[in-house]
Amino acid sequence: MSPVGAMQYTTSMSTLDHKRILLGVTGGIAAYKACELTRRLREAGAQVRVVMTRGATEFVTPLTFQALSGQPVRTALFDPEAEAGMDHIALARWADAILVAPATADFLARLSHGQADDLLTTLCLASRAPLCVAPAMNQAMWANPATRANVQTLSERGIRLLGPGAGSQACGETGEGRLLEVPELISGLEAVFATGALAGLQVLVTAGPTREALDPVRYLTNRSSGKMGYALARAAREAGAVVTLVSGPTALAPPQSVDHVSVETAAQMLEAVMARVAEADVFVAAAAVADYRAAAVQDHKIKKNAEHLNLRLERNPDILATVAALPEGPFTVGFAAETRELERHARVKLMKKGLDLIAANDVSDGQGFDVDDNALTLLWPGGGSTLPRQSKDQLARALMMVIAQRLSEQQDGTLISAVSDTPP
Repeated sequence: MSPVGAMQYTTSMSTLDHKRILLGVTGGIAAYKACELTRRLREAGAQVRVVMTRGATEFVTPLTFQALSGQPVRTALFDPEAEAGMDHIALARWADAILVAPATADFLARLSHGQADDLLTTLCLASRAPLCVAPAMNQAMWANPATRANVQTLSERGIRLLGPGAGSQACGETGEGRLLEVPELISGLEAVFATGALAGLQVLVTAGPTREALDPVRYLTNRSSGKMGYALARAAREAGAVVTLVSGPTALAPPQSVDHVSVETAAQMLEAVMARVAEADVFVAAAAVADYRAAAVQDHKIKKNAEHLNLRLERNPDILATVAALPEGPFTVGFAAETRELERHARVKLMKKGLDLIAANDVSDGQGFDVDDNALTLLWPGGGSTLPRQSKDQLARALMMVIAQRLSEQQDGTLISAVSDTPP
């Protein structure tokens, strides 16, 4: 395996790329800084939805945040139109992370006591996403024993504290209690996703469909959007790995700080993978590789002359099996897209191809294809687990943590691998 650092990147990478950030704004003078924070979060590639307390609307109008985020702003829990479908629960599930900036002393007190007396506190209680709070208040309020006790309680519950900073305050006093500057808040939020679980490793990912030409204008392909594979590449990069993404044709932008290799056919994908696999510690083949290709590609467009058209097809190379059979191959996990008997078919594939882990998903009735969420059943020799329906980015991060855990167990004498073949 080659050392990390063999590839050079020209684009800086933010772990906030493609993240869903719920920004809570409470009623303090520092609320104006949340406007710049919203803009910077979007520049980092995040999707942002803003929830304001009633007090926050006295300092900045919801319309300002709507313009900056490009999304409607929520200000009240009892909004009949928004709550027609229990929208606050959907919003809590939507978030990859929640950041409350500024977080007033009143908000910290209510949160520490588990109150749910407005939309923002309700969302904080209802969401399983990481929660960060950025305190901002008068220095005497920050030093008050009641505030200190509330902060300690929140920290003990795993809530991340960003700041406060120290310096001059709007009230004319000087001391701790200032809201951190926007770049510091961005860095603190980025750290939530930077796990380092795969630091020092090189990860090779395949994604998207392949296209197999029939003539100059027609080809065989499948419904894969590539979203899962691209999410896996981002998740591996967030986990600290050096990542190469070999992708078939998609409409997706290449992930930041990932070496992106474009291919079209299964044969081209195999060639690209085999040229790089010797340097890989982990191979995650998330591409939906076409099983067959035309035995002969026509030089000219096939004319519609007959009632029926017979096509002669031949098998494409099995990229997953080829990599899994390497004598000193990388850590290998396979994907299985099934329409029935999900676990049985996936376990057969796991054993037949000699994989260490397989991620299976149900694609009956078009599930999983060209959508933003999915669910996975993970299987390995002698065990398995499930990842419930969630966004593909969340699934990818969870899967990378499983891979990291298995790699750690491998170092202790337990075998594991990571490869995938046909997820949507």
